[in-house]
Amino acid sequence: MTRLAGKTALITGAARGIGRAFAEAYIREGARVAIADIDIARARATAEELGDAAIAVKLDVTRQDSIDACIAETVAALGQIDILINNAAIFTAAPIVEITRDDYARCFDINVSGTLFMMQAVARHMIERGVRGRIINMASQAGRRGEPLVAVYCATKAAVISLTQSAALNLIQHGINVNAIAPGVVDGEHWDGVDAFFAKYEGKAPGQKKREVGAAVPYGRMGRAEDLTGMAVFLASAEADYIVAQCYNVDGGQWMN
Repeated sequence: MTRLAGKTALITGAARGIGRAFAEAYIREGARVAIADIDIARARATAEELGDAAIAVKLDVTRQDSIDACIAETVAALGQIDILINNAAIFTAAPIVEITRDDYARCFDINVSGTLFMMQAVARHMIERGVRGRIINMASQAGRRGEPLVAVYCATKAAVISLTQSAALNLIQHGINVNAIAPGVVDGEHWDGVDAFFAKYEGKAPGQKKREVGAAVPYGRMGRAEDLTGMAVFLASAEADYIVAQCYNVDGGQWMN
């Protein structure tokens, strides 16, 4: 029996990469999924490829009107929202003396404010409908410790872990479980941009940083989006009913706590 049969999920940043892998896994487990993304053309293409169990919804997590419209459209199409995955995020890197206010503000606006206000809006929906829902936030091993060139991104992911804990303790009274997943280094097209930052600031050849971080993972390779789907399905399932305010490392052994 599929573990998410009859459930509906809203996944942000789901047009590609990790978000898309989550959507595919949820559909395999019987759920219907809203592919929410700022790139609506790519979201529509993804939803079409995933079939009748998927819809595409435009979402800019930095705008409250977009958040509200996304939720309204998802509810109109799917009936209600049982599961939210806050996956939309951006990466940035720079030495402390070169961080700009604009870059800082944009990263926090998407990674932290976007997570908080999506949680808030979906939690309101769940409470109004009496939905005993699940919220899963995407943290990172970067939120567990600082890095010399990644101060802003690390700080945003540390904030996501803290928000997860506080929201979980507040929302469990309504039967809403809030938890997080902390990936390590995950391969994908986004790593071209990450690699470029390190090529710039560490003087590395293109692709060198990626090879180095992959070799440093105890498991022996970088993660893949598919490595994260098992935890995402588990946390959304009835098997995780008694799990509250936790952040699970899925990182090939990079961080232990």
